[in-house]
Amino acid sequence: MGSGIVSEFSVPLIDHHCHGVVPVELSADRFEDLISESFAPAPLRTSHWDKPIGLAIRRWCAPVLDLSAFCSGDEYVTRRAELGAEEVNRRFLSGAGLEMLVVDSGNRPDELCSVEAMGEIAGVPSREVVRIESVAEAIVGRGGVSAKDYAQSVERALEDSIHDRVVGLKSIIAYRCTLDIDYTRPSSFEVFDAAGNWLAEVERSGKTRVTDAVLERHLLWTAVEIAKGKGFPIQLHIGIGDPDIQLNKVDPSHLSPFFRAVEPWKVNFTLLHCYPFHRNAGLMAENFPHVYFDVGFVLNWAGPSYARIIEEAMEIAPFTKQLYSSDAFGLAELYYLGALRFRTGLRRVLDHWISEDECKTSEAERIMGLIARDNARRIYPSRVD
Repeated sequence: MGSGIVSEFSVPLIDHHCHGVVPVELSADRFEDLISESFAPAPLRTSHWDKPIGLAIRRWCAPVLDLSAFCSGDEYVTRRAELGAEEVNRRFLSGAGLEMLVVDSGNRPDELCSVEAMGEIAGVPSREVVRIESVAEAIVGRGGVSAKDYAQSVERALEDSIHDRVVGLKSIIAYRCTLDIDYTRPSSFEVFDAAGNWLAEVERSGKTRVTDAVLERHLLWTAVEIAKGKGFPIQLHIGIGDPDIQLNKVDPSHLSPFFRAVEPWKVNFTLLHCYPFHRNAGLMAENFPHVYFDVGFVLNWAGPSYARIIEEAMEIAPFTKQLYSSDAFGLAELYYLGALRFRTGLRRVLDHWISEDECKTSEAERIMGLIARDNARRIYPSRVD
């Protein structure tokens, strides 16, 4: 590396998109589930350890548990159980060098630590982002809602979900109906008709998963109204995800008509993780003043290739439009490893720029600070302090 910027580990991070950790001990099978984006177990006579993220955990996380680097997966899980979930979670979260956690509370909350508990484990403030689909599904799941009062009930429930700890909203529309849709704000009749169909399906199947594009558009536009009034950003899932996602239809470029339509509302949007569309997301952040992005948990999943992804994300996007997130879910290791990958990867990129006389040290330090925390402090409400 070149002359180098100040130690990357001295820069505290705002993890602007993450989830809770599992508060109980994990079996070997459950641990492997949590290092896989697949819903299926590894093929016969293979293991989910044999992938880039497994290699990274064995190299960088094992020493945190007093193990040798590159210990076996079995040794790792055994040591984890010996220490217990509480100690494991504390070591990794407190060792990540965080300033604040901004936690998505809507994904399997019954299995994970609460937003408040996450802050206590990490020893830093924690804030909450409300997943709008979860609110709508909870309303329908409780029953007593008709197609006629659906829109008003959901809008009221979203408003009621905002408390002192909440700093943003999130949509997983990419999962539910893809991003390749018409983004026109739906009429009240369209919402009434779609809600009636959904409620009938819930009655038949007992499943409350919202997937209708009209209802997703209603949720998204309702979120825009709330976000404008509260000064919240809205997070959007982009790209990489579980196997039920249609990857070719979650490219952020599909959002261009929507971003043009909402630009006068002056609501900020953050594109989450984005891989393999992180270059597209960078261009969106350049083109739209209210669009930000991160590369998120792919830095964990990419193993030794992580620095190249950061370098690609840095190609065109303004330094003021990039954010840090781990998108860690379930495993405290993913908080620690995500922070490690981000810091070391960004430092490698910036040190290369310095060595090539493309950047000076003071500029590199400022850029790292912007992406690590300053941009998040600027676009989230004043509660992020």
